[in-house]
Amino acid sequence: MALVAALEAALLPCLPARELQAIDRSPHPSHQIDVERHARDFMEAAKKLQLYFISLQREDQPTKAETLRKEIAMMEEELRTKSELIEKQERLIKGWRSELEEQLNKINSELERV
Repeated sequence: MALVAALEAALLPCLPARELQAIDRSPHPSHQIDVERHARDFMEAAKKLQLYFISLQREDQPTKAETLRKEIAMMEEELRTKSELIEKQERLIKGWRSELEEQLNKINSELERV
C-alpha cells in the first residue's frame, strides 16, 4: 500500500496543472470540457496503475498451501535436528553407563580381594 501511495504522490505532479488551471479560467465551454476530460483520463490511468500494483502485491504473498508446506518443512527439519541430538545423547549415556559398570566391576573385584 505504501508503494501505491508513493505512486499516487509521484503521478499527481504529472498532471499539467498550470495548463489546466489556465484553461479552467477560460470563458470557453470547450476548454472546460478539456479540463474534465484530462482529469478523468488521468484518474483512470492512476486507478489502473493502482490496481496493477495491488495485484502485484497480492501475487507476492504466498498461498495458504505454500505457507503450510514451508511450516511442515521447517517442522520436519526441527524434528531431524532433535532426533540427531537425542541419538547423540543416548550414545553418550551408553558410554557413561559402560564406564560406570567398569568402575563398579573394579570396585567389586577390589572388595572381593579384601
